[in-house]
Amino acid sequence: MTTEEIIARGVPEHVAIIMDGNGRWAKKRGLPRTAGHKEGLTSAKKIVAAAAKLGIKYVTLYTFSTENWKRAQEEVGYLMGLIKGHLRAEFEFYKKNGIRVEHIGNIDGLPEDVKSEIINAKKDTEHFTGTTCVLAINYGSRDEIVRGVKKIIASGTGADSVTEDLISQSLDIPSLPPVDLMIRTGGEERLSNFLLWQCAYAEFIFTDTLWPDYNEEEFFDDVAKYQQRNRRFGAVPNQ
Repeated sequence: MTTEEIIARGVPEHVAIIMDGNGRWAKKRGLPRTAGHKEGLTSAKKIVAAAAKLGIKYVTLYTFSTENWKRAQEEVGYLMGLIKGHLRAEFEFYKKNGIRVEHIGNIDGLPEDVKSEIINAKKDTEHFTGTTCVLAINYGSRDEIVRGVKKIIASGTGADSVTEDLISQSLDIPSLPPVDLMIRTGGEERLSNFLLWQCAYAEFIFTDTLWPDYNEEEFFDDVAKYQQRNRRFGAVPNQ
C-alpha cells in the first residue's frame, strides 16, 4: 500500500511506541547493550520521519521509564548522554520534518543537563506545525497519575468536583489526545506502565521485530492494520 493510499484511509491521530529490544539486538551481534541503544536512536528518527510523512499528529516514544533507573549505572549514564546529545544535535532533523518536541514524565527527577536540553528542544521547536514527537523520559504512568492527583488536591478541589476531564487536565500534557494506536516491538505483550490513562481505548499491535530492525515499511504496515480495526469504544454500531 502506498503512502497516499494509507493517508486516504485516515491515519491515527496519536501513535505511541514502546521501543523494546535494543539490548537483545546487541546481544545477538555480540555487542554491548549500548550499541543497541545507539542503533535504536537511528530507528526512532526513521519512524518519527515516517509518521510525519503520513501526517500523524502525535508520536509518543517510551524513551526512559521511571523503572529504568534500576539498570546498571553505566547503561543509565550512557542513555542519559544519548538523550542529551540527540536533543542538542538534531535540530536540523526536526526543522526539516517540521517536528515539534514535547516531553512527558517527571522532568525534575532528571539530571540538570538533561533537563536543560529538553527545555531547550521544546523551546526551539515550539513553532513547528508538523508531527509532535513526545519523548517519555523519566516516565511512569502511575507516577504521572499520582502527580496529577496531587495537583488536584493542592488546588483544593472537592471530591465531588473530580471528573475524568479534570484528571486528564492534571496530567503532564493536558492537550495530548488519547492514544489511537499503541505499538510494542521486541515480542513482549504488556504496557509496562506506559500511558495507562491515555490508552483506555487504544488499538494494540505487538511485533517480534527488535526495535533497531523496525523500519518505515513495517510501521506503514502497522498503520494499515490499525485502519482495519473496528473501533466501537464500548458501543454497538447502528443501535
